[in-house]
Amino acid sequence: MITASRQRVGTLDDKAWPMPLTESLRDHLTRIEPDLVALRRDLHRIPEVGLRLPNTQRRLLDSLDGLPLEITLGRGCTGITAVLRGTAEPAASDERRVVLLRGDMDALPVAELTGLEFASTNGAMHACGHDLHMSLLVGAVRTLCEHRDRLPGDVVFMFQPGEEGFDGASVMIEEGVLDAAGPRADEAYAIHVFSALEPHGHFCTKPGPIMAASDEIHVTVTGRGGHGSAPHLAADPVPALAEMVLATQRVIGRRVDVFDPAVISVGRLQAGSRSNVIPESGEFEATLRTFSAEQQEHLFRVVPEAMAGIAASNGVSVEVDMRRQYPVTVNDPDRAEAVIDAVGDLFGAERAITWTRPLTGSEDFSRVLAEVPGAFIALSAVPADADPVRAPFNHSAYAVFDDDVIADGSLLLAELACRALRVG
Repeated sequence: MITASRQRVGTLDDKAWPMPLTESLRDHLTRIEPDLVALRRDLHRIPEVGLRLPNTQRRLLDSLDGLPLEITLGRGCTGITAVLRGTAEPAASDERRVVLLRGDMDALPVAELTGLEFASTNGAMHACGHDLHMSLLVGAVRTLCEHRDRLPGDVVFMFQPGEEGFDGASVMIEEGVLDAAGPRADEAYAIHVFSALEPHGHFCTKPGPIMAASDEIHVTVTGRGGHGSAPHLAADPVPALAEMVLATQRVIGRRVDVFDPAVISVGRLQAGSRSNVIPESGEFEATLRTFSAEQQEHLFRVVPEAMAGIAASNGVSVEVDMRRQYPVTVNDPDRAEAVIDAVGDLFGAERAITWTRPLTGSEDFSRVLAEVPGAFIALSAVPADADPVRAPFNHSAYAVFDDDVIADGSLLLAELACRALRVG
């Protein structure tokens, strides 16, 4: 566990006094850190993709066995919802509060090339660090259970599959995770590790939008096929497709406010089967990233309009299917500030970074933050001896995440839960 220099509170002569809560949390996590690292490596060996992760769920349930939790298993996915009931009484002026902590569970269909001794060999990979997310959330579960007599409220632990494009958060929300404790959660937090970007062990967040909305654009152009020597007797969809691909960039350059940016990237383009055959149809698929609901809605109107105009000028027809995926991930400003304060108190101000710009990736924790105020937190798990600028980034077959940061991630989540519950 990474620790900043600090003065120990308490001595051998005053053992009769209870250890301050933060130090007690830290002490407990130091003792269980080897178990958390072992859990992470077990999970790394058995990655599973999508909403159904039976082996991952089984291993997590083993790690939670015997703890004072109310556990509910998902029906539409293999999610785990665990509720811890604190046994302390809230202050007379306070209501009993609820805080939610999330860790995502799923992997990616990537063949691992890291060469780690615990590398996956089943064709999938925890290339986005979700094995660390599960492990550090288990750390928070175990240490908060150890201190439940000091919690004047409840904690909901959300172990969620299907983050990588399967919208598992929506499934779990529909099945009641936000209200699992009875009253709806008052605050929500999630940590996401990164294998690059920032120096090892630094925590990062920001108020407002922190990750982009992600949507898909599917365009199909239909013409009239024919012989390549006689295009005047056909209605060629290929030139129209080419214009449309370029038009996506013109839309960004000329129809989008530069102070409310957007990104469109075409990832698949397909038409025809032979060089001398004009095909009947062709298609392309693109990803759309935006940082505000207003820009998202604007482009959902503008892109189909642009494609329709190009189709009409080329004498072909077009079908544009704009598919919504994840909305913008928006941090509550007060909770983002609370994260920075907690990191400073726990590890020193040098370990806390307030980003000035959001990331262009997307997250289905956005679904939770649309319902409950909270914060999404980045944690750099880049190996300590690696250059964070050049290290392989998340989703790479070569991405390596240092499990030395797990206990610190657990400590931050536990501390945020205690602060959210207003532990005295």
